[in-house]
Amino acid sequence: MSMPTKSRYNKGKEGERIAAEYLCQCGLKILERNFRCPSGEIDLVAKEGKTIVFVEVRSRQTGEFCTPEESLSVHKFRRIAKAALWYVKQRGQTDSSMRFDVVALRWNGEEPEINWIVNAFEPR
Repeated sequence: MSMPTKSRYNKGKEGERIAAEYLCQCGLKILERNFRCPSGEIDLVAKEGKTIVFVEVRSRQTGEFCTPEESLSVHKFRRIAKAALWYVKQRGQTDSSMRFDVVALRWNGEEPEINWIVNAFEPR
């Protein structure tokens, strides 16, 4: 009997949990998960030293049409950047340095392959 597949939502939440654990193991401190504001949503907000790191987590099954990295659009990057500006203004951290990373997960079974892209994009 085959195992039921997880819903896309549950797989995404699991991917965010795995990404957060991975980043913690790499020395980052997770400040928030699923930060939402009128400008958009950020999957993970972390801190590395004095830098606030805004992280987009992307998950894909191996063999899907595109890789997790390829699934990001310029529109998505803009929304993340706007939400990040909202975040630093609301938290009174406009003097903090910011960075935008992507954690891409490729699922080929129970454990994903993780690709952490530091400075994945620069806001415009």
